[in-house]
Amino acid sequence: MDNIDGIVTLVSQLVSTWGLRVVGAIAVLILGRIVAGIMRGWTRRLLTKSHTDATLVPFLSSMVYYLVIAFTVIAVLGLFGVPTASFVAVLGAAGLAVGLALQGTLSSFAAGVMLLVFRPFKVGDFVEAGGSTGVVKEVGIFTTTLSTPDNVKTIVPNSQIYGATISNYSDIEKRRVDMVVGISYDDDIGKAIEVITGVVKADSRVLADPELQVAVSEMADSSVNLVVRPWCQPADYWGLKFDLTRRLKEELEANGCSIPYPQQDVYMHQVGDSAA
Repeated sequence: MDNIDGIVTLVSQLVSTWGLRVVGAIAVLILGRIVAGIMRGWTRRLLTKSHTDATLVPFLSSMVYYLVIAFTVIAVLGLFGVPTASFVAVLGAAGLAVGLALQGTLSSFAAGVMLLVFRPFKVGDFVEAGGSTGVVKEVGIFTTTLSTPDNVKTIVPNSQIYGATISNYSDIEKRRVDMVVGISYDDDIGKAIEVITGVVKADSRVLADPELQVAVSEMADSSVNLVVRPWCQPADYWGLKFDLTRRLKEELEANGCSIPYPQQDVYMHQVGDSAA
């Protein structure tokens, strides 16, 4: 009987000491989870209404959810007398150690968030970024996937993209095709400009505004160089440049103009017979 009475007394003491705390901890956990869910839903709706990138919405809303859960756990530990200040300090130190170990990964993560927020390019754009050039296939949190012109899948860390120059060739309405055409010093410059202008303007892909520019740019060693600068839609850039290169050569030659190439004249001087 003495043992039973002792057990009952011990249980009564435990219940009186910890019972309310356990009930309170359970209540705090339930309430914290409900609040975390509400905050996650509110964050998701807010980001969706603000037209935030779809890739970023679930990530940020999940971050808010787990942040609230973390504070809830810390509050529960405080109910049981656990020194939360030291606990938070330990978590901070652990976070710092992990951050140092994953410095490169976290740098790419931060850069990915910035890319998704500021959107210097989007899926489908033709860009030059991070030392690679291609069509953007996917913009992720840590990496960006490009498809190069020769159809090679290239994965670039976001830290290399956001910390360097980004050239977006698709985010503009018009592009200028820069070409240099050389003619002989003996050719009629006016005739050459007339032929070039006719060939370029005959192509339907060339835009009327801005106006085509054909002008003498340089008197080089073997040729008089003319700059040819038509404007086109970004999607027509390479096709137009390739086609004009061929047509300009054919039409200039058909109209009596020559396309010179670098050459050197070598003069031989005969030296008298040394034996004489």
